[in-house]
Amino acid sequence: MNIHHLELFYYVARHGGISEAVRNIPYGIQQPAVSAQIIQLEESLGVTLFNRRPFSLTVGGEKLFCFIQPFFDGLESLADELRGGGAQQVRFGASGTVLRDHLPELAQHVRKKFPNLKLTLREGHQPQLEAWLQKQELDLAVTLLEGKPPAGVNSLPLLKLPLVLLLERSCRLTSAEELWKRDKIEETLISLPPYEAIPKHFQQGLSRLGIDWFPRIEVTSLALIETYVESGYGIGLSVAIPRYKLSARIRAVPLDGFTPVTLAALWPGKTTPLVQAFLDELRHRAQGLTN
Repeated sequence: MNIHHLELFYYVARHGGISEAVRNIPYGIQQPAVSAQIIQLEESLGVTLFNRRPFSLTVGGEKLFCFIQPFFDGLESLADELRGGGAQQVRFGASGTVLRDHLPELAQHVRKKFPNLKLTLREGHQPQLEAWLQKQELDLAVTLLEGKPPAGVNSLPLLKLPLVLLLERSCRLTSAEELWKRDKIEETLISLPPYEAIPKHFQQGLSRLGIDWFPRIEVTSLALIETYVESGYGIGLSVAIPRYKLSARIRAVPLDGFTPVTLAALWPGKTTPLVQAFLDELRHRAQGLTN
């Protein structure tokens, strides 16, 4: 028998089906791959291990699961023991703003419960972070969530962030509607790359209004957008972040009627106690920002 096939069957039996198993397997794997390997296991054994709909283990499936369950259930505690008392390492990914302005204090609270906490930090954008999660290169990420999370990745929505335009303080515009009334918008739009959630929502909103306005300057972070607006390069597309103070030389104009973006925590597979501690702190911090 293939040990990897047994591991996949363990998750299927434990979580009551292939789709639920994929959401809890602690590494990225697609549902068709799990199905194919389970079929290979059944063919090698010459027995059907479970009924698909509704899910139920067969007699053979029950016997196999009872045999392998103690081994796979005990792997995590064995790993903790071999590490010398507990897995306290988290590979955390987020934007530079989150890593700089929020994570230090948040991690201090988690450290009270996990004093031997070791952090490995990776700065990245939404597509990068999602790819790293699927490759099991991150344990937890905080990023904007566009639609559903990738297969095998869990999500916890934290904040809804409204879209805004950033203007120089001296700019005469008082509302976005003044721009929409023009035949053509001449100002330079400064934005994140088009595959990010913020410009996607913005362009969808413009499309509903029948307006074309595309970025002439693309940058890789919201901080850079502020820098270029402050330097007089144009109008920036950003989000309203609770309790965040803009430069005195910049002001924000709300984009009424545009769909907000969702900031969420993402993590692959099963939630470990350490990841759960971070999730609890993230939820608490998000609630504090909105109250």
